[in-house]
Amino acid sequence: MLIKRTHIVPVLIAALAFPAAAFAAADPGAGDTIAIGHAEVARIAPLQRPIDRFHHLIDTVTHRIRAERRAAVRRQRRELFAALPGGVTMGTLESIASCESGGDPTAVSSDGSYRGKYQFDFGTWESVGGSGDPAAAPEQEQDYRAALLYAQSGSSPWPICG
Repeated sequence: MLIKRTHIVPVLIAALAFPAAAFAAADPGAGDTIAIGHAEVARIAPLQRPIDRFHHLIDTVTHRIRAERRAAVRRQRRELFAALPGGVTMGTLESIASCESGGDPTAVSSDGSYRGKYQFDFGTWESVGGSGDPAAAPEQEQDYRAALLYAQSGSSPWPICG
């Protein structure tokens, strides 16, 4: 039987945690108690060290999986925008977005007229092929539309941040 990589952590947790909890519950007079869910379970010194190692292993594996996912998202993003319109780079766009909205694709100005990661107004958004609310558009679309605008007008649409 082949177990997918994403199922390894839950299987390990179930295989190791339940027997340890059952063994710990069998000796309630062993000293200090710890809370597991709504039950108080005795802390058994011989089991505590393996349990701590197991928790450390779970934290390490979780950290690695999250790091791999972040790296995959960055790779995918680089591939998507390898050839942005007008030769604009993602670095340039990220700099503008950071200044305009802190990089938040859902940002809306205080008066509501500038929206999204690049603080488009509705007219400018529509002029580069966008439809609807820029702040509701996917981040990748906002990046693409900003690259189109930069290719047409340079940094002038962002007089402070461009």
